[in-house]
Amino acid sequence: MSSTPQVQVPRDPGRLPMTLPLLAEKKRLGEKVVMVTAYDYPSARAADAAGVDVVLVGDSAATTILGHSSTTPVDTGDMLVLARAVRRGLTTPLLVGDLPFGSYEVSDEQAVTTALRFVKEAGCEAVKLEGGGPTSVARARAIVNAGIPVMGHVGLTPQTSTALGGWKAQGRTAAAAARIAQGALDLQAAGCFAIVFEAIPGAIAEAIMPRMEILVIGIGAGAATDGQVLVFHDLLGIRDGLGPRFVKRYANLQQEMDAGVAAYAEDVRRERYPGPEHGYSIDAAELEDFLAAMAELR
Repeated sequence: MSSTPQVQVPRDPGRLPMTLPLLAEKKRLGEKVVMVTAYDYPSARAADAAGVDVVLVGDSAATTILGHSSTTPVDTGDMLVLARAVRRGLTTPLLVGDLPFGSYEVSDEQAVTTALRFVKEAGCEAVKLEGGGPTSVARARAIVNAGIPVMGHVGLTPQTSTALGGWKAQGRTAAAAARIAQGALDLQAAGCFAIVFEAIPGAIAEAIMPRMEILVIGIGAGAATDGQVLVFHDLLGIRDGLGPRFVKRYANLQQEMDAGVAAYAEDVRRERYPGPEHGYSIDAAELEDFLAAMAELR
């Protein structure tokens, strides 16, 4: 028996699809925005049923479901397959596609072409790119000018984690925090509708927030941001280990999955499965005729 607390899942058939103006209104009213990642149809359905506001098809799929040790190996083709599956599972959340490493850095033209694919081929309503430096800002501006909403991302940017010294908190010196703040302001000026603040001190995020006119989603950035995002597999415990410090685990599905598969394997080996209740019957006369026919087969 699972010890996971039973939570009543909201199901409101009257919920309207989330839009950029509705997200902006939530910020104006001080209503927290809920964002999660999703990588397939079942996870999208779970996010939809829970009534989250924004779903990100994150390049974290590289580590959560594709078995890589970092996010950089995932490519545009991989991401489009996942985004299309997520799209089929959503009715109301805004869908954002993560532009993978190497798909937008080369030129504005490359960035716009990749972003267009996420919109046309996968049904994404916005895209996200990482970094607050001049290249990322220029690419964000080009995509916005092409008519596609862009979500920025500053702080810990997993695609360039090697250059940042690994997967660790950013902005812990005055100079580093100032670079993050400048990047956020530059992305805002470039036309981004939202920015993710990842793994930065809460005090730094709180100090930047009064300058942010657009939506800010935090992940390991304290409570002052306009909303929060967690990786689907982190919050549900579908992974080994505890994960980053900022993760709060709301279930332990990996343990339950392991136990379920082990129980199935044990039943098969001990001939407890399948039982009569798992099979299909045939009329006795039909069976007799079949056995007679089998005897004639050569």
